Parts: sequence; structure tokens; C-alpha cells
Amino acid sequence: MTPQSGTPTPSGTTAPSGTSPSAPPATPPLTDRITGCLIGAAVGDALGGPVEGYSPEQIVERHGGRVSGIVGPWNEDWRTARPLAPYHKGDGHVTDDTLMTHALIRVYEQVRDHLDAYAVADHLVPDLISTPRWIPELEAEALPLQRIFLAEKWLVTRLHYGHADPREAGVGNIVNCGAAMYMAPVGLVNAAHPAAAYAEAIEVAGAHQSSYGREAAGVFAAAVAAACLPAATPASVVAACLGLAKDGTRAAIEAVCAVAARHRDTESALRGLREAVAPFDTVGPHYRAPSLGARRPSRLHSIEELPIALGMLLIGGGDYRRTVLGSVNYGRDCDSIATMSGALAGALGGETAVPAEWARDVAEASRLDLHAPARALTKVAYEVFARDTERRRAHEAAFIELTPSQVTALPVIDTQQPAGVR
Repeated sequence: MTPQSGTPTPSGTTAPSGTSPSAPPATPPLTDRITGCLIGAAVGDALGGPVEGYSPEQIVERHGGRVSGIVGPWNEDWRTARPLAPYHKGDGHVTDDTLMTHALIRVYEQVRDHLDAYAVADHLVPDLISTPRWIPELEAEALPLQRIFLAEKWLVTRLHYGHADPREAGVGNIVNCGAAMYMAPVGLVNAAHPAAAYAEAIEVAGAHQSSYGREAAGVFAAAVAAACLPAATPASVVAACLGLAKDGTRAAIEAVCAVAARHRDTESALRGLREAVAPFDTVGPHYRAPSLGARRPSRLHSIEELPIALGMLLIGGGDYRRTVLGSVNYGRDCDSIATMSGALAGALGGETAVPAEWARDVAEASRLDLHAPARALTKVAYEVFARDTERRRAHEAAFIELTPSQVTALPVIDTQQPAGVR
């Protein structure tokens, strides 16, 4: 496919300059937010895949301008151009980000409650190595293991073959966005409770990552949960992240979002965003030639993808097109950046926020029912909320019985403040 120009609308026409598609409902219900988040993540992933690893300048040179829709592979001979990664990235194919997200949803379907690191060992790993599925980038039925990246293959090596303690298995793995990229379901199961989403994702990601990779997984899950709050905005999502993030991750989000706040268009912000995140990013200026210190544990550093995704969300004002296309044209690891920013914009606006023609084309090209994972996770989210309510009431009853004379003197907590925001 060739790059699209203008602003495509769901009907396939092009909106005049200065206009935008009709806005989604002000407060989408949870079901709609879950659907928008997961479809938004998959579409962002597919749009970013074909230009992953390249700079904004290289993207312009290759496509004759900024990418504004679904495009074809960077190399026509995609099977042989990069032997290490012989994948058909482009033409609407989702990548490993979406494969892993859907795999985690299947774990939730099995457990039907909150997850921990043992759920990764007991359910996610067997899913990756036992059940062939359609892999869009391979254009074939294959085990997900045969597509996922080395940092995800680590799960199988450490947990299935090495029998490592699931809670510690992530130690020693390269530190990247591998765990963060598929944590949206954790945020959705903990919708409107960022602190709970953060805690669960930190626990789950312990099987996969350590250091700032694990931290990013927790913060991204919290961001998704915060985006599901009734009055959520891009600014409130960032505030929730800053209320929970630690060390270099927090500093990187602050630095990137300070730059983003000064811009209303991506084009003017690209250089500033990269300069803001560069001190925290260990990969270095050349994405395909990482520095010697790349992807090593550190309390001072951060993955690049999450801060940039949050910055793009601010610049785009939460609008899905602006947010995701900004993420795509940033280049570097832009499929994961667009996966994260697409998930957040989709959660804020619901399914109608995601251009219908993009969702349709990605579903058809990838041979995926993008609605099925959303329906499945919605059922789980409602079940988990019901269990949480029962557990909370049982705790309240026990606490009251233990402290009958002190209950009336308990402090009043401001429940209007979003969880996790200081």
C-alpha cells in the first residue's frame, strides 16, 4: 500500500484540513473502553510495524512524506532482507505486541481472576509453545514462540526449561519494553484503579523483566486503568503515571511530557521528544546498532517507548489519529510506541475513537477477530470486580468486628482523587 494523504474518515473520504471526525461520547462505558483500548492497540501496532527501527528522516525518504495510514513493507523482499527477522511487517499485519496481548487475555480467560507471575509460568508459557495460531507476519500457522522476540523467548527458556522461580525469572533478561507492550489487559481488569493495575503488572512482569522494563510494565498498566476513569484526560493519565512511577521511569516521563506540553503538532515536537528521552534511553542514537550499555538494568534509565507514548497522547490531545500517527512517525520502536499510545487513546475515547477503516483493514489483513479478545476480557473484568467487591466487604466486616469502638473515629479519605495520584 502507499501512504495515505489528508485525514481519512471512517467512510473512506478525506476530511478537509482543520476538521476532524465526530467526537466519541464524553464518557464511554467500560465495555466500550475495553474494546477501544484493545483494538486501538492492535491498529497502532500494525501501523507502526513497517517503519519500526527507522528514523523520522528515513521514514520521510522511504514513503515520500509522513506515514498517514497503513503502508507496505519497508523492503519488498521482506522474507530475505533481514534474515534475523524475516517478517512481513506492513500491509496491516499486527506484530508480536498484539500476539502477546492476546495471549495474556487468554490467560485471564483461564484464571478468571487477578494474575501473578505463576500464571505466566502455568498458562502463558504453555500457550506460546503448544498451540499453533495464524501469525500474520509469517503468513502461516505457527507457534507464537516462532515469532516472538528474544526477550519473550526468555520466558520459555527460564520457566519451561530452567524451572526458575516465576517471581524472579525476569532477572537476567535484557531490559526493554517486552513486558510493558502487552500489559494493557492488566490495566483493563483493574479499570479505574491505577494503583491496583500497577501492583498486578509489577507482579506479573516479574516473570519476564527486571529493572526499568518491569517498572514500565507497571506504569503502562496503571496508565490504561487511569484512562478508564470517567473523567479521564491525557493530562490525568500522565498524572496517574507520575504518582506511581519510580526512578528513571518517572524522570523520563516528566522530561518527555514537559516537552510535549509545549507542542500541539507532532512535526515540531519530534526532535525535542527524542532529546528529552535520550538521557534515559540505553539503546542510543542508532536504534539498529545499540550501544554497549544497552538494555542493562539501571535505576537511572527508562525504556523509550512508554514516555514517548505518553508524550504523543498529550500532543494529540487524546485524539486517536493524531496520537498514533505521531507515534508511528517518531520511528525507532514505533510499533510498540503506537501500541501503547493507541491503547490509551482507545481507552479514553472508546471504539469509535479508532478509525473504522483502519480497524477493518487490520483485522482482515491479520486474519484476526479484533472484537473477540475484547468481549472475552470484558467478561473477566466484570467477574474480577465482583470478586474484589466480595473480598473487600469481607475485609471490612472483619475489620469492623476487630475494632468496634474505633470505626467511627477512622479518618475520612478523599475518594474523588484518582487512585495512585499524589
